[in-house]
Amino acid sequence: MRAIPALKGGLFVLLAISASAGPALAEDLTFTLNNATGAAVTEFYLSPANVDDWEENLLGNDALPAGTATDVTVADGRTTCLYDIKTVFKDGDEVDDRGIDLCQLGAYTIHE
Repeated sequence: MRAIPALKGGLFVLLAISASAGPALAEDLTFTLNNATGAAVTEFYLSPANVDDWEENLLGNDALPAGTATDVTVADGRTTCLYDIKTVFKDGDEVDDRGIDLCQLGAYTIHE
């Protein structure tokens, strides 16, 4: 399993590239990130909807290739389910999605 930890401003996120993930703590938020586009995602930002600034790029130096998925666990101790999401593609295009309830969805899919 390949993992990418990121720590910034009290937000700890673990992206598990393999499908096998251990059990999450009760306050952890876990969802599947699906890239259903024809382009690689090079940056992925997730911030609570009530925060004005973007947290750290969760992909770090890695990318999420077109047509792939990964599990994301947010272990920041927050009780929020509403997040703002910013996705940046290899060609520099950006897509923002605001106020997404990741607790209800269980998955977030990036579309063309």
